[in-house]
Amino acid sequence: MADTHPAEATDAWWRGAAIYQVYARSFADGDADGTGDLAGVRSRLPYLAALGVDALWFSPWYPSPMADGGYDVADYRAIDPAFGTLADAEKLIAEARALGIRTIVDIVPNHVSDRHVWFRAALDAGPGSAERKLFHFRTGRGEDGELPPNGWRSQFGGSAWTRLPDGDWYLHLFAPEQPDLNWSHPAVRQEHEDVLRFWFDRGVAGVRIDSAAMVAKDPDLPDFVEGTDPHPYIDRDELHDIYRSWRTVADPYDGVLIGEVWLPDTERFARYLRPDELHTAFNFDFLACPWEPERLRASIDGTLAAHAPVGAPATWVLANHDVTRTVTRYGRRDTGFAFAAKAHGIPTDLELGTRRARAAALLTLALPGSVYLFQGEELGLPEVEDIPAELLQDPMYFRSGGTDPGRDGCRVPLPWSGEAPPYGFGGDHPWLPQPADWARYTAEAQETDPGSMLSLYRTALELRRAEPGLGEGPMDWLDGPGDVLAFRRAGGFACVLNLSADAVALPAHRRLLLASGPLAEDGRLPRDTCVWLRLDDPA
Repeated sequence: MADTHPAEATDAWWRGAAIYQVYARSFADGDADGTGDLAGVRSRLPYLAALGVDALWFSPWYPSPMADGGYDVADYRAIDPAFGTLADAEKLIAEARALGIRTIVDIVPNHVSDRHVWFRAALDAGPGSAERKLFHFRTGRGEDGELPPNGWRSQFGGSAWTRLPDGDWYLHLFAPEQPDLNWSHPAVRQEHEDVLRFWFDRGVAGVRIDSAAMVAKDPDLPDFVEGTDPHPYIDRDELHDIYRSWRTVADPYDGVLIGEVWLPDTERFARYLRPDELHTAFNFDFLACPWEPERLRASIDGTLAAHAPVGAPATWVLANHDVTRTVTRYGRRDTGFAFAAKAHGIPTDLELGTRRARAAALLTLALPGSVYLFQGEELGLPEVEDIPAELLQDPMYFRSGGTDPGRDGCRVPLPWSGEAPPYGFGGDHPWLPQPADWARYTAEAQETDPGSMLSLYRTALELRRAEPGLGEGPMDWLDGPGDVLAFRRAGGFACVLNLSADAVALPAHRRLLLASGPLAEDGRLPRDTCVWLRLDDPA
């Protein structure tokens, strides 16, 4: 089935692909120890093929102490024993490819684990050593060096510096267990290029680059003053030379480079997508956008406009391993997303959120470019907000003193079957607890229900493959009320989303292809509902 997608006809499959994010720890547990693993993913490849995705993006599966959910990598050329072996990964890559599904791996260039051999050698070597030049070690300020070298703050809260017993401080823009690498050092650049080749040689089709805009630092490590340009560690010009080098590594393999780039400046964002740099980058403006017609339309227009000058395809994503799940977010009064706004106990209407999430699924799958789907979104899973504090593992929770609930709520293991936990996930006690009322969300329960979220995604992805106008290609807005988003794709395909308070009439059409929810008795489109149509005029 995958080989019938129009994108398969060219090497540029990624320009219109549907890509599924696997957070392996929570996907499926093959050895029944409570932690998801590669054997579990392999056992569910038929499910993923039936869902209709073109590629799997794996969050880090490397050896890691799990101080940050695997994003503290200790060895890039191995698989964490909790997930399996390198041979298991090679089998998974090959078996998925046999089903027409490509594999994308996660690379975290900004930092490594404090257990990485380089950092352990730097600790042993002491102040001023060559080993410490691979990282950002500095003496402190103050009379006895007791103050951090600068005032930079960690993304997880608190200082971005930790002092060692020998008096040196080291930089970590994330957790203390994640020391930042010094990208001005040639050995750091060479190592990452070698790692890219290692995985491309094993058949991966692409690489997702974590925190891609934070890798390069001002060598003077100056204090940051809001509004300073250039920023001392975000979106520095030196980054582009790094990614041009990566592109020369990737191109002989037809490998794809995908950046996690959080930038408000669309012109600066687009620079990463020039023809000799990254192929695509995540569209976080759309992910964070509130469920409001003007804001959504502006985000879509802005995204397409930013990508057009560099000839790169847009990407669309509603959720990932870092953000509040869509059905919960869309059921709140404030439907946008911001890390700073997360908190415990925000009321949500899951019925409303689910209706909107269904509509949003059809909207994103109809837009030009590629789309990313986070595991469990196809099941309509809500955010789990009542995980006992003693079971939480995300450093965002601990570093904030509990004021930030962290990201564990979207990382709860998937429910596959049965009436009670662990819902066929594997083992008796998954690493994070599943809610007692999730039986209705299992893949098994949704499999034969034509009205389920799973059925909606499967049908939509099947239509997306069959429609020559979907994926990459042109899009034109249709005339209509300002609170209705309606656009045309090639072949007479149209998508109509009603964000007004009342039901609205559909444009003239030959056929209703798919609806996110039932139409009104008079055939009008209800609020928070999206449809795919075949228009009377196929032009």
